[in-house]
Amino acid sequence: LARSLPPTVPFVGPETQERARGARFIARLGANESGFGPAPSVIAAIEREAEWCWRYADPEIHDLRQRLGIHLGLTADRIVVGEGIDGLLGLIVRLIVEKDTPVVTSLGAYPTFNFHVAGFGGRLVTVPYRDDHEDLAGLLDAVRREDAALVYLANPDNPMGTWHSAAAVTAFAEALPETTLLVLDEAYGETAPASALPAVPALADRPNVLRFRTFSKAYGLAGQRIGYVFGARETVAMFDRVRNHFGVNRLGQAAALAALDDQSWLGHVVAQVVASRDQITDIARGLGLKPIASATNFVTIDCGGDGVRAKAILDGLVSRGVFIRMPGAAPLNRCIRISTGPEAEIDIFEQALVEVMAELD
Repeated sequence: LARSLPPTVPFVGPETQERARGARFIARLGANESGFGPAPSVIAAIEREAEWCWRYADPEIHDLRQRLGIHLGLTADRIVVGEGIDGLLGLIVRLIVEKDTPVVTSLGAYPTFNFHVAGFGGRLVTVPYRDDHEDLAGLLDAVRREDAALVYLANPDNPMGTWHSAAAVTAFAEALPETTLLVLDEAYGETAPASALPAVPALADRPNVLRFRTFSKAYGLAGQRIGYVFGARETVAMFDRVRNHFGVNRLGQAAALAALDDQSWLGHVVAQVVASRDQITDIARGLGLKPIASATNFVTIDCGGDGVRAKAILDGLVSRGVFIRMPGAAPLNRCIRISTGPEAEIDIFEQALVEVMAELD
């Protein structure tokens, strides 16, 4: 199986690109990190904990799970913490997928999930987007047709930034066969309108629904690799059979605890994200491009035409030191994707985009 897979990772990191270019990026707007950073209280917590980095972390992640339980209104035994959502996706695939297991996702959706499915020999069944949204009806039809063991849905979505209402997501979950587990990726939940996220009790008791969240986005801790899953007790308990018990590092646990305790900083960052989305949207419209309404910490911009035009714009920006990304699958690849960030970096992006568009036109 390993020999049949390409020796690659789902994303080429900016550091890899910098080494290839022989130059650093001057604006880092491609990985959907939080350029606004973590709270000062979080940095202070990391500094305090650094003295004890010679010790293994708590393998039960007790304090963070207890604090997340308070945050969500759940008991801690309904929550598992892992090495970012990426690590947790790998674990759920490991638990469910074997050779030729059918797994449904959207064509062009988050590729790390596909990477894990391929790594365990699963059979991916993809459904095209509809109007730049993941197609809930199409996903449900594919699940029923293929008798799928897993279905992946990101709400809000990456790479398009679009979202479905909480009511629509709840109805989708309730319509699934009980033998299909919903992997509901809510990585961008903190930047979404409240109407996009089902209330915790709405899906909490369904044994075939797991909700994935992270500290990598609005909380500004992408480098610490802290994600979590919550759901029905019996389903969550399965993670303890396979998880890396020392995988969530000591500094990351301390940082996540401090981040949860500083909700005022979270509100500050979300406001900056909204302002930055508006700035990116205005830039795109001013140049005749079409920004897509976003509930995330990025804006996807329809460049018109096809993937060739979008790739030319991306290459022009990269050559000017601006790191961005674009969706990989047609027709989504007619777009580029710009992460929100400090105003100074968005200004750099604007100047570079003006130059690139002048060259293309």
